Amino acid sequence: MFALQIPAIAPLVTQPVAIFLVVLALILLVPMLFTRIKIPHVIGLIVAGVFVGPYGFNVLSRDMSFEVFGQVGLLYLMFLAGVEIDMYHLKKNLRRGFVFGLFTFAIPMVIGVPAAMALLGLDMVTSLMLASMFAAHTLLAYPIVSRFGLTKNPAVIIAIAGTIFTVLGSLMVLAESVGMVREGGFSILMTLRLVGSLVVYCLVIVYLYPRITRWFFKHYNDGILQFIYILVMVFAASQAAVAINIEGVFGAFYAGIVLNRFIPARSPLMSRLEFVGNALFIPYFLIGVGMLINVRVLTSGWDTLYVAAVMSTVAMVSKWIAAYVTQRTFGMRPIDRSILYQLSNAHTAVALAVVMIGFNLGVFDESVLNGTVLMILVTCTVSSIGTSRAASRLKVMSIASAEMITGEGEKGKTGVRTLIPVVNPVTANELVSLALMMSDGDRLRNKIYALHVRNDNSPSSRAVGQSSLDVAEHVASIMDVKLKSIERYDLNFVTGLLNTIEERDINEVVIGLHRRSTVIDSFFGEKLTQLLKATYRMVVISRFYIPVNTVRRIVVAVPDKAQYETGFSHWVRNIGNLTRQLGCRVIFCCSAETRQYISAVLRAGRYEIRSEYRTFDGWDDFILLANKINDDDLLVVVSARRASVSFSSDMDALPDFLKKYFSHNNLIVIYPEQFGEEAAVAGVGDALAPNVESEPMTIWLRLKSYYRNRMTRQRLMGRSAEEDEFNL
Repeated sequence: MFALQIPAIAPLVTQPVAIFLVVLALILLVPMLFTRIKIPHVIGLIVAGVFVGPYGFNVLSRDMSFEVFGQVGLLYLMFLAGVEIDMYHLKKNLRRGFVFGLFTFAIPMVIGVPAAMALLGLDMVTSLMLASMFAAHTLLAYPIVSRFGLTKNPAVIIAIAGTIFTVLGSLMVLAESVGMVREGGFSILMTLRLVGSLVVYCLVIVYLYPRITRWFFKHYNDGILQFIYILVMVFAASQAAVAINIEGVFGAFYAGIVLNRFIPARSPLMSRLEFVGNALFIPYFLIGVGMLINVRVLTSGWDTLYVAAVMSTVAMVSKWIAAYVTQRTFGMRPIDRSILYQLSNAHTAVALAVVMIGFNLGVFDESVLNGTVLMILVTCTVSSIGTSRAASRLKVMSIASAEMITGEGEKGKTGVRTLIPVVNPVTANELVSLALMMSDGDRLRNKIYALHVRNDNSPSSRAVGQSSLDVAEHVASIMDVKLKSIERYDLNFVTGLLNTIEERDINEVVIGLHRRSTVIDSFFGEKLTQLLKATYRMVVISRFYIPVNTVRRIVVAVPDKAQYETGFSHWVRNIGNLTRQLGCRVIFCCSAETRQYISAVLRAGRYEIRSEYRTFDGWDDFILLANKINDDDLLVVVSARRASVSFSSDMDALPDFLKKYFSHNNLIVIYPEQFGEEAAVAGVGDALAPNVESEPMTIWLRLKSYYRNRMTRQRLMGRSAEEDEFNL
């Protein structure tokens, strides 16, 4: 599809290994060089393709490898754009994305058709085909906004949503134009057939893909198999789109949206997908685009320069008008208009498809062919440089806005120190993944530790411990997270865990629920029971029967007065992070008063997630949840320690309830930090609802609970060694 007239001179490098070496060297060195001169490396790779290509120094030939890897890179780029979209924000901005897509499609068509007829002397059908090139664009600069961490910004999401509408419209105009050229007139039957095929295609993908993916992930937990599976589904969707006369970029983007919720942003699978795409396929595509550009056409005559100037001007001006109209329609900021314009300004994939189809049909001459190549160079350069500048300004504005909302700057934030006890290699993967999904992703301040405690020096015990820690480190390294492993020899598991908590000043412990070994064994087990009695830090106890990324819904049972506990805002933020990563719905079952505090914490942390609330007046309603929790749901129970404000006598029966009614459900039990010295809703600040007032009795209750539990904890710790030796 992208084949142009390539010079017949033999390239300097022809051996497969040497070709791959040159490409890898370019991928390595070009970003390093262009970063130093403050030019986006996207432009650097395109320029490198110009120099080493057949129109440059003819080092490499644009052979079949560039055809294959270039096409794969383009599809990969569109797939990543779809899979990195926050579905909540997409649904929230879908109307604005549709309007922007309508503007960025219709305005270039309205301007492009008369301009092509008046300035280039083309007929109506040829002008329609050329205008479809102006209307469509490629998210070439998307890696730039992704690198700045702006993929959830509303302007970026609107641009991405608008892309799919305008690309789809452009491809349909192209198909109609080709049909008119071949058949000599407009065919309503062909239009209906194309629209019907598209509707059937979308319905089949959205119905089959989630069901097949959920089944596959439940039965195959191997990371490599899941990675290959995702690629198969993406390219299957792309090929199916080609089969109905729609470009494969639409299929790749649509597959990314459908598979979005199964690929959390902080997961090993997402890290593998991003790494392979950004390290190999996408750079290959950019170098291949550069190899198409023939700078010698600048000296071939005024016709080529004139056509290129007209095409570039019409393409860029019409896209700017579309961004401006969208900004004025929705009252957006100028910086948002810049993001919309720069992301929609690059023309590559569809432009190449249109010009090659038109050239092969004989409706475009060589001046339009060369003008298109120059237009691609100009729009890609302007888009990349403009996106980089706009994204940097938007990032600064986002940080300043977040500081104003939360009332704290960068120096005022404190990190979270998470401890993950790993007993065996089988459960280490799940625990580390869960802990990372529940964190806020601040790699500079947060610290994560993996701990294995042993009480003997046998080779088998050492081997199990080292293997468990290796698995934990491997999972963290895949997600580019620094994890410190600790292998500890201590009296027993609980003592080693408590000593590590005090030594490392741990904020939260993420631990797996034990497997019952005897009939008389309790639900939590003796070790967890002793741990909860001996520490007031937050403890997260998890049990999953399915992979966490296949969870459909999170149901959280919250006790009354939970908002007065020290760690209230901490566990609410953790649930918000987990919900945002999974892209699912969360339902809080709580009292009306607690609901106000939960929503305040979510507003303060800017967690734009699908949250719902159900009235939960007491633990009598807890049993009723058993019939409403499905196998694909995650039940989160917020409990409390004795003598705490939110503790009630019903919580003594919680283990028996969980064992009797929720023995086959995915489960997380959270014991928040209690009896601490921090504010109960720290970090909420002015974001609390105006009608939420502190109760005078709260201070007295918390002081009373704190000192009562302090005596209890000292008494437990004083005899912990004797009890541990007996029980463990």
